[in-house]
Amino acid sequence: MILELDCGNSFIKWRVIHAADATIVGGGIVDSDQALVAEVSALASLRIGGCRIVSVRSEEETAALCQLIAQAFSVEARVAQPAQEMAGVRNGYEDYQRLGMDRWLAALGAYHLAKRACLVIDLGTAAKADFVSANGEHLGGYICPGMPLMRSQLRTHTRRIRYDDASAERALTSLAPGRSTVEAVERGCVLMLQGFARTQLEQARALWGEDFTVFLTGGDAPLVREAAPQARVVPDLVFVGLAMACPLG
Repeated sequence: MILELDCGNSFIKWRVIHAADATIVGGGIVDSDQALVAEVSALASLRIGGCRIVSVRSEEETAALCQLIAQAFSVEARVAQPAQEMAGVRNGYEDYQRLGMDRWLAALGAYHLAKRACLVIDLGTAAKADFVSANGEHLGGYICPGMPLMRSQLRTHTRRIRYDDASAERALTSLAPGRSTVEAVERGCVLMLQGFARTQLEQARALWGEDFTVFLTGGDAPLVREAAPQARVVPDLVFVGLAMACPLG
């Protein structure tokens, strides 16, 4: 079995798959390295034979996680590295090493699945968009705050904005003008995300007409589904690219 890790700034998304057919055995999201080891270890009849990681953390933090994985499961983790070109996609950054690995791998995965021009919209802690042309040229992209960042900034800088997660979830049953602070904040942030998605679609149409594929990924992808009804929702798009960058077995 293979352990796959997507290490963001706030959370680690993980899954365990069978090496032979990529069937998912288990997975989840955790907020610490120790919680990761505990959850993976709890899987019944587990035998990890390999591990691959994509990380946007510092080199020191990533190295510490690799060491923990080695101690817990007796495997050496492979960490995805930047590349100027891979799997038919050419990195579009002026300094290719500065492109976030999560964005790079999502672009690889999208182009592999679409086999034509594609727009990747990834909605997590940050909202990100990347454009890959039909000939595999990564044209660059955009980054702005996602739902968690928008919400936390409003809570941090506005004294009267205080509410819990359950209230936030209830507020999103509608996008009508909010009649309470929680409704106004949550619905306003969703509309901001939807506006971001619609603008990316306009950019893509200006580039390619209608001849492109849209991918939605990230934890908040469902919030913009109605803004991009033609999109393919692929929650594990980064893992598709990770398998290409770090083949095992």
